[in-house]
Amino acid sequence: MVNLEKYQSFFILGSVIVGLVIGQNTIIQNYAAFFIVPFLMIMLYGIFLQIPLNQLGNSFKNWKFASVSASINFIFNPLLAFVLGFVFLRDVPPLWIGFIMLMVTPCTDWYLLFTGIARGNVPLSASILPMNLILQLILLPLYLLIFAGTIATINIGLLLESVLLVLLIPFLMSLITKKAVPVLKGEYWLEENIFPKLDHLQFSFLNLAIIAMFASQGEQLVQNPLILLKLVPPVLLFFVIVFIVGQMVGRYLNFSYQDTASLNLTTLARNSPIVLAIALTAFPDEPLIALALVIGPLIELPVLGIISHTLLWIRKGRLKESDDST
Repeated sequence: MVNLEKYQSFFILGSVIVGLVIGQNTIIQNYAAFFIVPFLMIMLYGIFLQIPLNQLGNSFKNWKFASVSASINFIFNPLLAFVLGFVFLRDVPPLWIGFIMLMVTPCTDWYLLFTGIARGNVPLSASILPMNLILQLILLPLYLLIFAGTIATINIGLLLESVLLVLLIPFLMSLITKKAVPVLKGEYWLEENIFPKLDHLQFSFLNLAIIAMFASQGEQLVQNPLILLKLVPPVLLFFVIVFIVGQMVGRYLNFSYQDTASLNLTTLARNSPIVLAIALTAFPDEPLIALALVIGPLIELPVLGIISHTLLWIRKGRLKESDDST
């Protein structure tokens, strides 16, 4: 799965192209939309199943790291996303909303891959994963009402219904599975037989959902392909600013290189699959919102690769400084 995650942006781009091509068939275009949410719910079930919520207490063992990471992810990043959206995307409100949705939800999986590449503190990064998931599930509807509500009219009933349908149902099913299966099959049956296959399952159903989405809703992109280029400046600026803030905070608090690298990547990587599921059900008549959430990772993943190698360069400089001082 490491190799798949490494090239995920290429697979996503391939899925976009496949969806646009098969969407030219009227029958496929008419029925593809029915498959999007089920595909995403299966994918989210796989994600939730692997998150060790019983280790939520571990998130706060390093309280300084957890509080700083949560402050950047859930206070600074949403405010920054709103401001950047206002500057660059206010003439295309659906893209602005999609951009905000992408930037208010921290990643719960692939950031660990980039933390490993950057020689960061992977166990520390993994420890705050349950906290990030719980906070974003609670705060995402609130962010939409506060930020997106100033941009467009939000149907609160439809928003809550979409959260219940595409997030809570897979979440509750994962909890039931983790309680029932050990009783029926043994304590380690899930870890040994199911978890190794889940990454491929999630990856496959995410790409199937993207194919279905572009097959059903890609016409707007085909008619105006350059509109999504508007996303490039705010997305790049977001990553640059958050990276610099993470470096400054890490140095100010005397974090080690490993902990600072972890702080950078836990506050940079975004969770597009979760918000994509919400966007498709909460904003069914605004395909540009969902399109923004698919295009975002095409920019994000290469940028995270560049940042990982930038961190390695910083690590090399720190090692040289310590050698010179001795």
